[in-house]
Amino acid sequence: MHEDPMDVLRRDGYVILRSVIPVDKVGAVRRSVAATVRKYTSLPLPQGYVTGFLRLNQAIAPYLNHPRIMAVVDELFGDNARISMLTGTINGPGLQRGTVHADWPYNQDQFSCVRAPYPDVILNLVTMWMLSRFTRANGGTIVIPGSHLRNRAPRKGTDLDPNSVFEGETQIEGNPGDVAVFDARTWHSIAPNVTNEERVGVLVRYAPWWVNLGPLRPGSRDRKQIIEDRGGGDHTDPKVQPLPESVYQVLPADVQPLVYHMVVPD
Repeated sequence: MHEDPMDVLRRDGYVILRSVIPVDKVGAVRRSVAATVRKYTSLPLPQGYVTGFLRLNQAIAPYLNHPRIMAVVDELFGDNARISMLTGTINGPGLQRGTVHADWPYNQDQFSCVRAPYPDVILNLVTMWMLSRFTRANGGTIVIPGSHLRNRAPRKGTDLDPNSVFEGETQIEGNPGDVAVFDARTWHSIAPNVTNEERVGVLVRYAPWWVNLGPLRPGSRDRKQIIEDRGGGDHTDPKVQPLPESVYQVLPADVQPLVYHMVVPD
């Protein structure tokens, strides 16, 4: 008997939804995403990383409001949920283990964060779209089940050293087209890729309409006051580049309500 995905998410802090992108479609999506990440990455390979990805590549757009994804989003956030961030990624051969952390807005090393001890509220839902196979060997993301129930995350200089190996940690494994859904509070880390193959994915984060996404937007007053005026920037806090109106207009009509807040004139 299969467990309800929401029960698993609430217990473990993450759940894997199988075969969200059809097997006959995912190969083309992977090739398109990988090419765009290689061209525009802001980090040197083997870690390819492209923020504001939808402005450059819309291959994943038809699936962003998939009923199985939106069932989770709707139950957590109700009406008018939005996509907060969309990032294309490559974890290439030779990539090393990263630090264990929680995602925005719970990451205490960021200026735009909810101060720990933070409340028992999900403010951001992270979805990890597996466009290639995720295995332990090629860097399937390290995750610590149940860590979302803590009210803080690992941080340098505390008793929770982000460079530690934590008890109970495991790795996300799945097939192309699967999607791992995370509570943003769940502790996780980049895993080493000891193979000769790339691990390609897209990170799509969803948030309730009432969460302030201003600090994520370059040029916004919120980003200047909350982050930049305090010494932060792209090296400390995530950013989401705006979506050109021309790109917005070609998106599926039922996806547009998820991203309308990102749109600027061409």
